[in-house]
Amino acid sequence: MIVVERIDSQGGTAHRVSIRGHEIVADMSAPDGHDAGPDPHDLYDSALGTCKAMTMLWYAQRNGIPVEDIHVGVVRDASRERQGVYRLTTRIAIGGPLTDEQHDKLIAVAAKCPVHKLMSEVVTEIETIAVPRVGDPERI
Repeated sequence: MIVVERIDSQGGTAHRVSIRGHEIVADMSAPDGHDAGPDPHDLYDSALGTCKAMTMLWYAQRNGIPVEDIHVGVVRDASRERQGVYRLTTRIAIGGPLTDEQHDKLIAVAAKCPVHKLMSEVVTEIETIAVPRVGDPERI
């Protein structure tokens, strides 16, 4: 479970995100927030870049491909988001003494990472449930 709690009671927008004992601060960018951490779009976009990097590394380790480093840049174009198009472009640089075939295989593997598939092939169903307010004796 992921828990998101407001941490700025002085009118700011910062929230603590707790995931399995790990914490990150998320916030809105200025001027709406204080930019105390990445905003929700940044977290979404970074999930794609992280998944691609980890998937390539996992594949390389299991197949003896000599990867020394992986850099994934994610560039967002949200100019048509309200029309239903959210475009992410990833740029991948892989370092190490790889053959062209190994390099090309890793790039192909990146396109198959689970988050890429989730973002592009899966219908996500979201249910929002209101629970009793904080301090309410019936709060779950």
